[in-house]
Amino acid sequence: MEKPDITGVILAGGRSSRMGQDKGLVKVNGQPLFEHIAARLAPQVSHILISANQNQHIYAENYPVIGDVTSDYAGPLAGMLAALQASPSEWTAFVPCDVPAFPDNLLDRLWNEKGTAAIAYAEDEYRAHPTLCLLHRRVITPLSDYLNAGERKLMLFFEQQLARKVRFENSSAFANLNTPENVSHWQQLTRGSK
Repeated sequence: MEKPDITGVILAGGRSSRMGQDKGLVKVNGQPLFEHIAARLAPQVSHILISANQNQHIYAENYPVIGDVTSDYAGPLAGMLAALQASPSEWTAFVPCDVPAFPDNLLDRLWNEKGTAAIAYAEDEYRAHPTLCLLHRRVITPLSDYLNAGERKLMLFFEQQLARKVRFENSSAFANLNTPENVSHWQQLTRGSK
């Protein structure tokens, strides 16, 4: 089946406590981290939204911004629900703002290997990466019910929805930049590879 229009959502709605500032706006090689993500995501999707709960006016200079429905930083599922409700597409892809080397074939692989599942997400040989995922809008109601029941665990919800895991071999593609040290290390690596 041909890949349909997919809306891409950059998840930048967390507190970024380990980074000490809004993670998506941290400059990496002179460019905010979310722009690195957007450049990598753009060829894989039809359009891009940003899920953000702070500094929304800065993100909104480039892309439409969706805030969580709740104001309590309820985790990535809250951002996913708000984005699914706002998405113009049947399928919506999510990528966190701190994984700048995520696979450039992420969406092709998730789409082609999801089978009949309403959710597909990435994993490597070491662990799952559920915030790099593809969701169908039919999960809006069960996700809303799940969050309204006070649940927050992402993997538990995915398991309940019989999500499909898609294995990627290159675990370094999923390295995330959580701290200023991670950022400086990443900058050194990427400068060295140019």
